[in-house]
Amino acid sequence: MINFIGITNDNHLEKNISINHAVLSDYRWFWVDFSEPSEEEIKHLSDTFHFHPLAIEDCVHEFQRPKLDYYKSYTFYVTHILREENEHIIKDELDFFVGESCIVTFHKVPSEEVSKVWSRFLAQESISGWDPYYIFYEILDKIVDNYFPLIYKIEDELEKMIENTNRKSMNHLMNELFETRNMLLNLLHSVNPMRDLLYRMLNSHHLNVNRIGERREYFSDIYDHLLKLSEMVMTNREVTADIRDSYLSLNSHQTNNVMKLLTIITSIFAPLTFIAGIYGMNFENMPELSWKYGYVFSLLSMVLIGAAMLLWFKKKGWFK
Repeated sequence: MINFIGITNDNHLEKNISINHAVLSDYRWFWVDFSEPSEEEIKHLSDTFHFHPLAIEDCVHEFQRPKLDYYKSYTFYVTHILREENEHIIKDELDFFVGESCIVTFHKVPSEEVSKVWSRFLAQESISGWDPYYIFYEILDKIVDNYFPLIYKIEDELEKMIENTNRKSMNHLMNELFETRNMLLNLLHSVNPMRDLLYRMLNSHHLNVNRIGERREYFSDIYDHLLKLSEMVMTNREVTADIRDSYLSLNSHQTNNVMKLLTIITSIFAPLTFIAGIYGMNFENMPELSWKYGYVFSLLSMVLIGAAMLLWFKKKGWFK
């Protein structure tokens, strides 16, 4: 579906315009949204707007890394939208063609960010102050703002893992931990390129030749948010590494305790087995076999040896 809004030279807003009948030169600037476009509708990118084939190719073939490309009369931007679905982070692409007289948004899945800004723009009584670059800022700001709830939720999950109030097994916790690390890595692959994209926008000489320069503070604010997001993701990855190391250390400690207990039991029974082995042999000339108190003496010896070894292990601190 293609939605078209045009601002005439006398600052009048026209909506519900058919792109097949629109005369682009009649508008001071316009906003066209390609939402889940068909193959036929995608052809308007080249036939109607005459965008560069490489930019159109980047739109059609997902997924591109967030980036920007400067062309003669417009700039092409690739951004990532992140959303949660079935406890997994889904990454969608949202592309922009932004120039002095137009903004074209292109997305193959519905975009909540574009819909909100579109509705807000149509609801304005006065459109003064709005232009393609301000619309670009509004959508970009909402894209970045929607990253925060995903990270906050991951932080809550990490807090639950640390406390482990549900007494989950270590194997279950480790599986959850590695899933969380994968989610953070997925976030990092979008947050860092988006941060680099804003850095290029703010530090390129092209900033001074278009109207982004007039709103440098706005885009700088988005860049600050992305810096914070990047730090949060890296911090949480460090937290997951610490939790993983703690789990492994705890598991190793528990294993050592089990091995220590088994070693104590084996050490105690070793001399007892030795005594039982000797008197379990079927030789005839064993004087103790005919002794009246031999059986009681052997049992008493085993008890005394076992008790003595327990006391010795305790003195050595093996039970601490």
